Amino acid sequence: MRINIPPCTRILLVLLIGFSLVYQAASYRARSLGNANSNLIPWIILIPQYSIFYPWVFVTATLAEYNIITLSSAGTILFFGGRYLERAWGSRDFLKFILVASLVPNIVATVLYVVAFAVSRADAVAHVSIQGSISLQAGFLVAFKQLVPEHTVTILKGIIKIRVKHFPAAMLISNTVAAIIFSAPTVAILPWLGFLSSWTYLRFYKQQPDLSGSSTGGSTLKGDASETFAFAYFWPDVVHTPIAAVSDAIFNILVQLRICTPFSDEEVESSNQQATARGQGLPNIMNPEGRHGINKREEAERRRKLALKALDQRLASASRQPSAPSPAHESSRLESSTPVHAATLAEGDEFSKQ
Repeated sequence: MRINIPPCTRILLVLLIGFSLVYQAASYRARSLGNANSNLIPWIILIPQYSIFYPWVFVTATLAEYNIITLSSAGTILFFGGRYLERAWGSRDFLKFILVASLVPNIVATVLYVVAFAVSRADAVAHVSIQGSISLQAGFLVAFKQLVPEHTVTILKGIIKIRVKHFPAAMLISNTVAAIIFSAPTVAILPWLGFLSSWTYLRFYKQQPDLSGSSTGGSTLKGDASETFAFAYFWPDVVHTPIAAVSDAIFNILVQLRICTPFSDEEVESSNQQATARGQGLPNIMNPEGRHGINKREEAERRRKLALKALDQRLASASRQPSAPSPAHESSRLESSTPVHAATLAEGDEFSKQ
């Protein structure tokens, strides 16, 4: 049976295996030569003290796993997650997300360790190894939370059932506990940075097609203003209120500093409808080509129906106004609104012919 893997996912899998094997071979050679720090290979993994001499390691470090266990785990997640996300977003947007979820955490982690070394002057801080795809895996879980939050993953033949929306919090909590127990701060720093950078990108910056048909700003939306993708909704219900209070306060400060722009009511409404439309149209995580997907013709028909529904709602709203306009005014208003919906219908027809 042939397994169809999208191009970017296929390249990432090859690079993951290649860089991990190169790292293991270099570590083995260093051990055979009696090097006490055989796991520190500065030209393939990220070591804060040497990163300025090997700038490419900000990319390669993410794809160089520690051992065969972490390599197997990373390969499995990248195979299923990458295959799903690349088909849902397209190769170009998927590649942008990969760069955000891998480069940003590596850069920020390096800055944190450099500052920590400047304060503590501890050599162990300067020689810590930053590597592995754990930040990228955290980013994948954030993306799944956005796309299919209610999808349930079954483990051990149904004995354990976990919804996708609970995965990010579970991963962050478990990695934080492990970092404390084993005194390995990188185990917690990388997934937290991957989570925050991925959520920030998807929440405020990523361009996505408008599946709801309700936005007046064009056929694309910037970010995801839906209520279910707010920061507080990544955590259990019992802590929603305090987390929402803290996150809203931080966001308001960023708005005052003009770093962030608040969402309008229309953007929130469009994103909420977008989340509903997206949940109905996207396929299953484990089977991206399954029967739950929608083809181009079905998508065009759905968008045509949404455009007609929006037109009917506007006409009904106009007819309910107390002061009825003159026939000439009504005719001119309808003529001015017709091109917008005609363009939407034409777009649907063109989409269905592809």
